[in-house]
Amino acid sequence: MSALLRRLPGLRVSSRPMLPLNLRETRGQTSALIPRDGTALHTGEGRLLTWNSPAQSRRQHTEAAAPLEVDLRRLEGEDDGIFEVLMCRHKARNALGHVFVSQMRALVSCLSSDQAARVVVFRSSVPGVFCAGADLKERSQMDHTQSDLFVHSLRSLMTQIAFLPMPTIAAVDGVAVGGGLELALACDLRTAASSAQMGLIETTRGLLPGAGGSQRLPRTVGIPLAKELIFTGRCVDGISALQMGLVNRSVDQNQTGDAAYREALSLAREILPQAPLAVGLAKEAINRGMEVNMSSAMAIERMCYAQVIPTRDRQEGMAAFIEKRTPRYTGE
Repeated sequence: MSALLRRLPGLRVSSRPMLPLNLRETRGQTSALIPRDGTALHTGEGRLLTWNSPAQSRRQHTEAAAPLEVDLRRLEGEDDGIFEVLMCRHKARNALGHVFVSQMRALVSCLSSDQAARVVVFRSSVPGVFCAGADLKERSQMDHTQSDLFVHSLRSLMTQIAFLPMPTIAAVDGVAVGGGLELALACDLRTAASSAQMGLIETTRGLLPGAGGSQRLPRTVGIPLAKELIFTGRCVDGISALQMGLVNRSVDQNQTGDAAYREALSLAREILPQAPLAVGLAKEAINRGMEVNMSSAMAIERMCYAQVIPTRDRQEGMAAFIEKRTPRYTGE
């Protein structure tokens, strides 16, 4: 038990160095994300931050730079603290290829130590698609060893997302199959359009879920139902996903095709005013407690609770209650 508790990491502390990001900012009431194919995504209020991987940074002055496939946006004003990860590989329906995975891993690594990020929303800028799963064209060119190494990198990416210290929300406004659903499952919460299609379809391709799906789906919907969905490779819509507990909220799709994103943003706004240290430690207690027996889980809860006691946020929460005012949490 003592060894288990010693492994509890402090909230938002990373031993890894911050990876370089190249950011260009667009300020104003309305901003638009312009993917490399020229399609504009109107993203509403906020600052648009465009991210490049370290490899791209070294090639940024050449025409051969890899296209941007993952983008990062930090909201402003009352939404300050909400970050959005936008998947924008339009030509391949956000398929999980080498460049996409490399960019996403670097971005998530930086988010893990960014104390300004209180909630992260994963969304797509590709109409009708969240993430179409593996890039089968790339995979067809790999030998057995290369394929195994790449799937390992996918599995590591999903673990990185799951280990982010702040709440994460997947906004599923379209197709999320295979690795796409595994990415959504790595998030804490999920919203979906009623018309969205979700499934672990790997058995229909002679495979099985290899990026955490075979483990996270049973923990989400229960073992018998997870087995049924994986054995059959069946897809479900947003309404069925809500009924089985696969998503937290399901909404009818709107004319702009972003109903799940809007619902995810609404959910993020509910989380945002809460004490960030308390929310992060609650996530830690839940996630780690689910992996051990009840006695060990209670010890984990005690350790997480003990970390909240000396914080200024706890004092602020108590003071605000007594003074009958809204608390102002700083994450300290």
